[in-house]
Amino acid sequence: MYVIFFPYLCSRKGCINHIIMIRTYKLIGINGMRAEVSNFGAKILRLIVPTASGEKRDVVLGFNDLKDWQSKELYFNAVIGRVANRIKDGKFTLDGKTYQLAINNGTNALHGGPTGFNVREWEVVEQTLHSVTMHYRSKDGEENYPGKLDVWVTYALTHDGALSILYRAKTDKPTILGLTQHAYFNLNGEGSPTVRDHTLQVLADYYTPTDDTQCPTGEILPVEGTPMDFRQPTLIGDRIDDPFFALGRGIDNNWVLPQSFNTPFAARLSVPDLTMEVYTSFPGLQVYTGNWVEPNIGKSGKPYNVQNSVCLEAQNLPDAINHENFPSPILRPGDLYEQMTAYKFIV
Repeated sequence: MYVIFFPYLCSRKGCINHIIMIRTYKLIGINGMRAEVSNFGAKILRLIVPTASGEKRDVVLGFNDLKDWQSKELYFNAVIGRVANRIKDGKFTLDGKTYQLAINNGTNALHGGPTGFNVREWEVVEQTLHSVTMHYRSKDGEENYPGKLDVWVTYALTHDGALSILYRAKTDKPTILGLTQHAYFNLNGEGSPTVRDHTLQVLADYYTPTDDTQCPTGEILPVEGTPMDFRQPTLIGDRIDDPFFALGRGIDNNWVLPQSFNTPFAARLSVPDLTMEVYTSFPGLQVYTGNWVEPNIGKSGKPYNVQNSVCLEAQNLPDAINHENFPSPILRPGDLYEQMTAYKFIV
Protein backbone atom coordinates (compact mmCIF):
# COMPACT_ATOMS: atom_id res chain seq x y z
CA MET A 1 0.00 0.00 0.00
CA TYR A 2 1.26 3.45 -0.95
CA VAL A 3 0.06 6.62 0.79
CA ILE A 4 0.08 9.93 -1.08
CA PHE A 5 -1.25 13.32 -0.05
CA PHE A 6 -2.38 15.93 -2.54
CA PRO A 7 -4.84 18.84 -2.67
CA TYR A 8 -8.29 18.03 -3.94
CA LEU A 9 -9.07 21.03 -6.13
CA CYS A 10 -12.63 21.96 -7.02
CA SER A 11 -13.81 25.08 -8.83
CA ARG A 12 -17.52 24.55 -8.21
CA LYS A 13 -19.34 26.99 -5.97
CA GLY A 14 -19.49 25.76 -2.39
CA CYS A 15 -16.78 23.15 -2.88
CA ILE A 16 -13.99 23.38 -0.31
CA ASN A 17 -10.44 22.54 -1.30
CA HIS A 18 -8.81 20.18 1.16
CA ILE A 19 -6.07 17.63 1.59
CA ILE A 20 -7.14 14.02 1.16
CA MET A 21 -5.21 10.82 1.75
CA ILE A 22 -4.85 8.72 -1.39
CA ARG A 23 -3.97 5.06 -0.91
CA THR A 24 -2.96 2.59 -3.59
CA TYR A 25 -3.61 -1.11 -3.00
CA LYS A 26 -1.92 -4.04 -4.75
CA LEU A 27 -3.87 -7.22 -5.50
CA ILE A 28 -2.20 -10.52 -6.39
CA GLY A 29 -3.77 -13.08 -8.73
CA ILE A 30 -2.72 -16.27 -10.54
CA ASN A 31 0.07 -16.69 -13.11
CA GLY A 32 1.51 -13.25 -12.37
CA MET A 33 -1.77 -11.36 -12.70
CA ARG A 34 -1.72 -8.20 -10.59
CA ALA A 35 -3.85 -5.11 -10.07
CA GLU A 36 -3.38 -1.76 -8.37
CA VAL A 37 -6.43 0.22 -7.30
CA SER A 38 -6.79 3.57 -5.57
CA ASN A 39 -9.32 4.98 -3.16
CA PHE A 40 -9.43 8.13 -5.32
CA GLY A 41 -12.49 7.46 -7.44
CA ALA A 42 -12.05 3.71 -6.77
CA LYS A 43 -9.82 3.76 -9.85
CA ILE A 44 -7.91 0.85 -11.35
CA LEU A 45 -4.38 2.17 -11.73
CA ARG A 46 -2.80 -0.91 -13.28
CA LEU A 47 -4.03 -4.30 -14.45
CA ILE A 48 -1.17 -6.66 -15.29
CA VAL A 49 -2.08 -9.88 -17.10
CA PRO A 50 0.06 -12.69 -18.55
CA THR A 51 0.13 -13.29 -22.32
CA ALA A 52 0.91 -16.33 -24.47
CA SER A 53 4.56 -15.25 -24.77
CA GLY A 54 4.95 -14.97 -21.01
CA GLU A 55 4.91 -11.17 -21.07
CA LYS A 56 3.23 -9.45 -18.14
CA ARG A 57 1.18 -6.72 -19.83
CA ASP A 58 -0.59 -3.69 -18.37
CA VAL A 59 -3.87 -3.51 -20.28
CA VAL A 60 -5.43 -0.31 -18.88
CA LEU A 61 -4.51 3.30 -19.60
CA GLY A 62 -3.52 5.63 -16.80
CA PHE A 63 -0.95 7.93 -15.22
CA ASN A 64 1.86 7.68 -12.68
CA ASP A 65 1.12 10.92 -10.83
CA LEU A 66 -2.24 10.89 -9.06
CA LYS A 67 -2.47 14.62 -9.67
CA ASP A 68 -2.62 13.75 -13.36
CA TRP A 69 -5.53 11.42 -12.68
CA GLN A 70 -7.29 14.43 -11.21
CA SER A 71 -6.49 16.95 -13.92
CA LYS A 72 -6.09 15.06 -17.20
CA GLU A 73 -8.75 12.36 -17.41
CA LEU A 74 -11.19 12.03 -14.54
CA TYR A 75 -13.10 9.04 -15.93
CA PHE A 76 -10.13 6.76 -16.65
CA ASN A 77 -10.76 3.44 -14.85
CA ALA A 78 -13.05 4.94 -12.19
CA VAL A 79 -16.32 3.83 -10.62
CA ILE A 80 -19.00 6.08 -12.10
CA GLY A 81 -22.04 7.21 -10.10
CA ARG A 82 -24.56 7.99 -9.02
CA VAL A 83 -25.76 7.31 -12.55
CA ALA A 84 -23.45 6.34 -15.39
CA ASN A 85 -24.04 7.53 -18.95
CA ARG A 86 -26.44 10.31 -19.95
CA ILE A 87 -29.67 11.61 -18.44
CA LYS A 88 -31.71 13.60 -20.94
CA ASP A 89 -31.58 17.34 -20.20
CA GLY A 90 -30.25 16.42 -16.75
CA LYS A 91 -33.84 16.02 -15.55
CA PHE A 92 -35.86 13.23 -13.99
CA THR A 93 -39.01 12.82 -11.91
CA LEU A 94 -39.17 10.46 -8.95
CA ASP A 95 -42.32 9.92 -6.89
CA GLY A 96 -43.84 13.13 -8.29
CA LYS A 97 -40.84 15.37 -7.61
CA THR A 98 -38.67 16.67 -10.46
CA TYR A 99 -34.91 16.94 -10.02
CA GLN A 100 -32.56 19.05 -12.15
CA LEU A 101 -28.97 17.84 -12.40
CA ALA A 102 -25.92 19.71 -13.61
CA ILE A 103 -25.56 19.79 -17.40
CA ASN A 104 -22.04 18.60 -18.22
CA ASN A 105 -22.36 16.93 -21.63
CA GLY A 106 -23.97 19.10 -24.29
CA THR A 107 -27.56 19.44 -23.06
CA ASN A 108 -27.41 16.37 -20.84
CA ALA A 109 -26.09 15.19 -17.49
CA LEU A 110 -23.25 12.67 -17.72
CA HIS A 111 -21.64 10.18 -15.32
CA GLY A 112 -23.03 11.54 -12.06
CA GLY A 113 -22.14 15.19 -12.61
CA PRO A 114 -19.01 17.37 -12.35
CA THR A 115 -18.08 15.87 -8.97
CA GLY A 116 -19.31 12.32 -9.30
CA PHE A 117 -18.03 9.22 -7.58
CA ASN A 118 -15.01 9.20 -9.91
CA VAL A 119 -13.38 12.13 -8.07
CA ARG A 120 -14.44 11.24 -4.53
CA GLU A 121 -12.35 9.82 -1.73
CA TRP A 122 -13.43 6.27 -0.91
CA GLU A 123 -12.83 4.54 2.41
CA VAL A 124 -11.17 1.13 2.33
CA VAL A 125 -13.06 -1.15 4.72
CA GLU A 126 -11.52 -4.56 3.97
CA GLN A 127 -8.40 -5.85 2.25
CA THR A 128 -6.91 -9.26 1.54
CA LEU A 129 -4.07 -10.43 -0.68
CA HIS A 130 -6.51 -10.84 -3.57
CA SER A 131 -9.24 -8.26 -2.93
CA VAL A 132 -10.14 -4.85 -1.58
CA THR A 133 -13.52 -3.40 -0.59
CA MET A 134 -14.14 0.35 -0.65
CA HIS A 135 -17.06 2.36 0.73
CA TYR A 136 -18.38 5.78 -0.20
CA ARG A 137 -21.21 7.66 1.51
CA SER A 138 -22.96 10.06 -0.84
CA LYS A 139 -24.86 12.74 1.06
CA ASP A 140 -28.51 13.49 0.48
CA GLY A 141 -28.61 16.15 -2.26
CA GLU A 142 -25.09 15.48 -3.55
CA GLU A 143 -25.10 16.53 -7.23
CA ASN A 144 -28.83 17.08 -6.53
CA TYR A 145 -29.61 13.37 -6.27
CA PRO A 146 -31.99 12.51 -3.40
CA GLY A 147 -31.14 10.24 -0.50
CA LYS A 148 -28.13 9.42 1.62
CA LEU A 149 -26.49 6.56 -0.26
CA ASP A 150 -23.94 4.04 1.00
CA VAL A 151 -22.00 2.30 -1.78
CA TRP A 152 -19.53 -0.57 -1.51
CA VAL A 153 -17.30 -1.79 -4.35
CA THR A 154 -15.19 -4.93 -4.08
CA TYR A 155 -12.37 -5.63 -6.53
CA ALA A 156 -11.04 -9.20 -6.52
CA LEU A 157 -8.61 -11.20 -8.62
CA THR A 158 -10.15 -14.65 -8.94
CA HIS A 159 -8.68 -18.14 -9.33
CA ASP A 160 -9.81 -18.30 -12.98
CA GLY A 161 -7.93 -15.20 -14.12
CA ALA A 162 -10.62 -12.54 -13.77
CA LEU A 163 -10.92 -9.12 -12.24
CA SER A 164 -14.27 -9.32 -10.48
CA ILE A 165 -16.21 -6.22 -9.42
CA LEU A 166 -19.10 -6.42 -6.97
CA TYR A 167 -21.28 -3.36 -6.37
CA ARG A 168 -23.64 -3.03 -3.40
CA ALA A 169 -25.64 -0.02 -2.19
CA LYS A 170 -28.36 1.06 0.24
CA THR A 171 -30.28 4.32 0.57
CA ASP A 172 -32.34 6.05 3.25
CA LYS A 173 -34.86 7.51 0.78
CA PRO A 174 -35.91 6.76 -2.81
CA THR A 175 -33.18 7.59 -5.32
CA ILE A 176 -31.84 6.45 -8.67
CA LEU A 177 -28.60 4.54 -9.08
CA GLY A 178 -26.62 3.13 -11.98
CA LEU A 179 -22.96 2.31 -11.40
CA THR A 180 -20.27 1.18 -13.82
CA GLN A 181 -16.52 0.73 -14.08
CA HIS A 182 -15.05 2.98 -16.80
CA ALA A 183 -11.79 1.12 -17.54
CA TYR A 184 -9.97 2.06 -20.76
CA PHE A 185 -8.53 -1.16 -22.21
CA ASN A 186 -5.91 -1.86 -24.83
CA LEU A 187 -5.08 -5.57 -24.89
CA ASN A 188 -1.84 -4.92 -26.78
CA GLY A 189 -0.73 -2.88 -23.77
CA GLU A 190 -1.46 0.65 -22.61
CA GLY A 191 0.05 3.19 -24.98
CA SER A 192 -0.38 0.97 -28.04
CA PRO A 193 -1.54 3.23 -30.86
CA THR A 194 -4.99 1.85 -31.68
CA VAL A 195 -7.79 -0.59 -30.87
CA ARG A 196 -8.82 -0.90 -34.51
CA ASP A 197 -6.91 -4.20 -34.53
CA HIS A 198 -9.01 -5.60 -31.66
CA THR A 199 -11.79 -8.09 -32.39
CA LEU A 200 -15.07 -7.43 -30.57
CA GLN A 201 -18.04 -9.69 -29.97
CA VAL A 202 -21.17 -8.51 -28.11
CA LEU A 203 -23.73 -11.18 -27.23
CA ALA A 204 -26.79 -8.96 -27.65
CA ASP A 205 -29.71 -9.09 -30.06
CA TYR A 206 -30.95 -5.57 -29.33
CA TYR A 207 -29.66 -2.03 -28.81
CA THR A 208 -30.99 1.38 -27.75
CA PRO A 209 -30.98 3.94 -30.62
CA THR A 210 -30.22 7.55 -29.68
CA ASP A 211 -31.24 11.06 -30.62
CA ASP A 212 -28.81 13.72 -31.82
CA THR A 213 -27.60 14.30 -28.23
CA GLN A 214 -26.72 10.61 -27.81
CA CYS A 215 -29.58 10.00 -25.39
CA PRO A 216 -31.86 6.99 -25.97
CA THR A 217 -35.09 7.58 -27.86
CA GLY A 218 -36.80 4.91 -25.76
CA GLU A 219 -36.87 2.36 -28.55
CA ILE A 220 -35.24 -1.06 -28.26
CA LEU A 221 -34.38 -2.30 -31.73
CA PRO A 222 -32.82 -5.48 -33.15
CA VAL A 223 -29.17 -5.37 -34.17
CA GLU A 224 -29.94 -7.61 -37.14
CA GLY A 225 -28.96 -5.89 -40.39
CA THR A 226 -27.33 -2.90 -38.65
CA PRO A 227 -23.72 -1.90 -37.86
CA MET A 228 -24.62 -2.72 -34.23
CA ASP A 229 -24.58 -6.43 -35.01
CA PHE A 230 -21.44 -7.72 -33.28
CA ARG A 231 -22.88 -11.14 -32.45
CA GLN A 232 -20.04 -12.65 -34.43
CA PRO A 233 -16.44 -11.60 -33.71
CA THR A 234 -15.82 -8.42 -35.73
CA LEU A 235 -12.68 -6.37 -36.22
CA ILE A 236 -13.30 -2.94 -34.70
CA GLY A 237 -11.43 -1.28 -37.56
CA ASP A 238 -13.87 -2.79 -40.06
CA ARG A 239 -16.85 -1.13 -38.38
CA ILE A 240 -15.76 1.97 -36.48
CA ASP A 241 -15.85 4.36 -39.47
CA ASP A 242 -19.38 3.41 -40.50
CA PRO A 243 -21.59 6.53 -40.79
CA PHE A 244 -23.86 4.92 -38.19
CA PHE A 245 -21.26 5.80 -35.54
CA ALA A 246 -20.43 9.29 -36.83
CA LEU A 247 -22.30 11.15 -34.07
CA GLY A 248 -20.00 9.72 -31.42
CA ARG A 249 -16.89 10.01 -33.64
CA GLY A 250 -16.66 6.23 -33.33
CA ILE A 251 -18.43 3.57 -31.32
CA ASP A 252 -20.18 5.00 -28.25
CA ASN A 253 -23.36 2.95 -28.08
CA ASN A 254 -25.39 0.77 -25.75
CA TRP A 255 -26.37 -2.85 -26.27
CA VAL A 256 -29.27 -4.53 -24.42
CA LEU A 257 -28.01 -7.74 -22.85
CA PRO A 258 -30.10 -10.90 -22.42
CA GLN A 259 -31.53 -10.94 -18.90
CA SER A 260 -30.63 -14.44 -17.77
CA PHE A 261 -28.58 -15.00 -14.64
CA ASN A 262 -27.66 -18.42 -16.01
CA THR A 263 -25.81 -16.88 -18.98
CA PRO A 264 -24.13 -13.66 -17.84
CA PHE A 265 -21.55 -13.78 -20.67
CA ALA A 266 -21.84 -10.40 -22.41
CA ALA A 267 -18.84 -9.71 -24.64
CA ARG A 268 -15.42 -10.79 -25.81
CA LEU A 269 -12.49 -8.56 -26.80
CA SER A 270 -9.35 -10.08 -28.28
CA VAL A 271 -5.98 -9.59 -29.93
CA PRO A 272 -3.84 -12.49 -31.23
CA ASP A 273 -2.19 -13.35 -27.91
CA LEU A 274 -4.85 -12.31 -25.37
CA THR A 275 -8.62 -12.46 -24.93
CA MET A 276 -10.82 -10.70 -22.39
CA GLU A 277 -14.36 -11.91 -21.70
CA VAL A 278 -16.97 -9.78 -19.95
CA TYR A 279 -19.54 -11.33 -17.61
CA THR A 280 -22.16 -9.19 -15.91
CA SER A 281 -25.57 -9.04 -14.23
CA PHE A 282 -26.25 -5.55 -15.64
CA PRO A 283 -28.86 -5.18 -18.42
CA GLY A 284 -26.70 -2.99 -20.70
CA LEU A 285 -23.22 -2.73 -22.16
CA GLN A 286 -21.89 0.60 -23.41
CA VAL A 287 -18.97 0.19 -25.80
CA TYR A 288 -16.85 3.33 -26.17
CA THR A 289 -13.75 3.44 -28.35
CA GLY A 290 -12.07 6.41 -26.66
CA ASN A 291 -13.24 8.84 -29.34
CA TRP A 292 -12.86 11.96 -27.17
CA VAL A 293 -9.63 11.13 -25.31
CA GLU A 294 -7.46 14.23 -25.08
CA PRO A 295 -3.84 13.83 -26.26
CA ASN A 296 -1.75 13.00 -23.21
CA ILE A 297 1.36 11.13 -22.19
CA GLY A 298 0.55 8.02 -20.18
CA LYS A 299 2.21 6.12 -17.36
CA SER A 300 4.78 4.38 -19.58
CA GLY A 301 5.71 7.59 -21.43
CA LYS A 302 3.71 6.65 -24.52
CA PRO A 303 1.15 9.02 -26.06
CA TYR A 304 -2.58 8.56 -25.58
CA ASN A 305 -4.99 9.71 -28.25
CA VAL A 306 -8.40 8.96 -29.73
CA GLN A 307 -9.33 5.34 -30.39
CA ASN A 308 -6.31 3.78 -28.74
CA SER A 309 -8.51 2.30 -26.02
CA VAL A 310 -11.93 0.74 -25.63
CA CYS A 311 -14.31 0.75 -22.67
CA LEU A 312 -16.76 -2.10 -22.07
CA GLU A 313 -19.04 -0.47 -19.50
CA ALA A 314 -21.57 -2.90 -18.05
CA GLN A 315 -24.36 -0.73 -16.65
CA ASN A 316 -28.06 0.11 -16.57
CA LEU A 317 -29.64 1.19 -19.81
CA PRO A 318 -28.87 4.91 -20.32
CA ASP A 319 -31.49 7.45 -19.17
CA ALA A 320 -33.53 4.57 -17.75
CA ILE A 321 -35.41 6.80 -15.29
CA ASN A 322 -37.04 8.60 -18.23
CA HIS A 323 -38.18 5.44 -20.07
CA GLU A 324 -40.75 3.19 -18.40
CA ASN A 325 -39.91 0.30 -20.73
CA PHE A 326 -36.30 0.20 -19.51
CA PRO A 327 -35.27 -1.71 -16.34
CA SER A 328 -35.89 0.62 -13.42
CA PRO A 329 -32.91 2.40 -11.82
CA ILE A 330 -34.92 3.27 -8.70
CA LEU A 331 -33.49 2.17 -5.36
CA ARG A 332 -35.73 2.38 -2.30
CA PRO A 333 -35.04 2.17 1.44
CA GLY A 334 -34.79 -1.42 2.62
CA ASP A 335 -33.66 -2.69 -0.79
CA LEU A 336 -30.13 -3.83 -1.56
CA TYR A 337 -28.60 -2.79 -4.87
CA GLU A 338 -26.29 -5.58 -5.99
CA GLN A 339 -24.62 -6.02 -9.39
CA MET A 340 -21.48 -7.73 -10.64
CA THR A 341 -19.10 -7.51 -13.57
CA ALA A 342 -16.05 -9.64 -14.26
CA TYR A 343 -13.29 -9.17 -16.85
CA LYS A 344 -11.78 -12.60 -17.45
CA PHE A 345 -8.45 -12.94 -19.27
CA ILE A 346 -7.63 -15.96 -21.41
CA VAL A 347 -4.23 -16.67 -22.96
